[in-house]
Amino acid sequence: MSDTPFGFGLPPEEPEDGDNGKKKGGQGGSQGPADPFGFGGGSGADNPFAALFGGMGGPGGEMNPGDLGAAFQKLGQMLSYEGGPVNWEMAKDIARQTVAQGAPDGSKDASLSPGERSAVEEAVRLADLWLDGVTSLPSGSGSVVAWSRAEWVEETLPVWKDLVNPLAERVGAAMGDVLPEEMQAMAGPLLGMMRSMGGAMFGTQIGQALGVLAGEVVGSTDIGLPLGPAGKAALLPGNIATFGAGLGVPQEEVRLYLALREAAHQRLFAHVPWLRSHLFGAVEGYARGIKVDTTKLEDVVGQIDPQHPEELQNALQQGMFQPEDTPEQKAALARLETALALVEGWVDAVVHAAAKPHLPSSDKLRETLRRRRASGGPAEQTFSTLIGLQLRPRRLRDASRLWASLTDARGLDGRDGLWEHPDMLPTAADLDDPDGFVHHEQPDFSELDKMLGEAARDRGPDLGKPGREGNGPDGTPGDGKGDGDK
Repeated sequence: MSDTPFGFGLPPEEPEDGDNGKKKGGQGGSQGPADPFGFGGGSGADNPFAALFGGMGGPGGEMNPGDLGAAFQKLGQMLSYEGGPVNWEMAKDIARQTVAQGAPDGSKDASLSPGERSAVEEAVRLADLWLDGVTSLPSGSGSVVAWSRAEWVEETLPVWKDLVNPLAERVGAAMGDVLPEEMQAMAGPLLGMMRSMGGAMFGTQIGQALGVLAGEVVGSTDIGLPLGPAGKAALLPGNIATFGAGLGVPQEEVRLYLALREAAHQRLFAHVPWLRSHLFGAVEGYARGIKVDTTKLEDVVGQIDPQHPEELQNALQQGMFQPEDTPEQKAALARLETALALVEGWVDAVVHAAAKPHLPSSDKLRETLRRRRASGGPAEQTFSTLIGLQLRPRRLRDASRLWASLTDARGLDGRDGLWEHPDMLPTAADLDDPDGFVHHEQPDFSELDKMLGEAARDRGPDLGKPGREGNGPDGTPGDGKGDGDK
């Protein structure tokens, strides 16, 4: 598990300020102690006021009246925000600004050419053909698109809302409950300011994190979750080029291998209807266990000077948000971690089987992606920062071996049929003993379904309806009561 559960701080490499070229936060990009929500001391998390006023003024730092007026206008908009727990408009704006500044490696976002878009479409179509021979799940890519980094931000933002809002709502509710009920009416303006500031701080942190992540991801499913619209396979040509640089692998092979991974994810999420809600439900389950140090928050409320609202951000950096180490939270984390490991392991196994006959560098590309995950690559770090979970490489490798063994033992249909229901999937204990899971007897649900279907047909279409003939236990006329009334 990550050291920063549900934090909203930046990953170690922070974006540079586009105007002065200096790292923000004054920490050199280093991470401090555990700081859930990115507000912990020493995390280098930027406050929204720095983002608000940064870049304004002349060479000597002086601010002209026009800049000052614009800053106060933005401040007024921030404090008048009355939406949900996260100011998502601010998050989107900051993410787009971060993308425009360029990635830490110096690469810039750019509009895509028709050639780049057609290359992506061709790669995913070919990948789907190769996957047809290694999985029983049909194609899940109803359409194929190529995205710039800015387009990735726009297209994935709705899913980030689903992931983050439950957490932010939990924190917002805790903030509102700090004051006694009889004092809440008197403190209405202050509570309103706190809610607005909370939405702004969440929006700032999320926007910066997503802006950094946009410079690293190569598709819509890099972190094991379906971030884009359903049925839409997407790749980012600019980031694919950066990923392949220095590998000594032809760019076409890199693109095809990553297209295989994207297309495999799309098949799984399109044809396993319960999977998305299962993953997101585990996130919500973990969010319900978040607690707030109300004593520290009460001190913050009592010390805020309305003339210096940035003090709220400084006070929140003392780490008042902590995870509740309860059995329910442990179960939610275990469920989410295991499910994500199974998703990534299945994709790893089927992509390896599909790529091996066609791509000479498939082994090298597979190991590169595994090491990227093992070393906590940028996508992994940002996901860990936002959601509080970091996939353990051991689980990923174990899951991949288990799926490969299932292929040998049961064939494609037997392996992929396990996705029909979450109760049929391997557990965390099964990942520790994959051979035991592969070779133990599996219940034959098809025979049970057949028996139930025959029984239903024998008893007639009016089964269980009161006052109708043919609903008795032996097919005789009923007694006016349905089965549920007896």
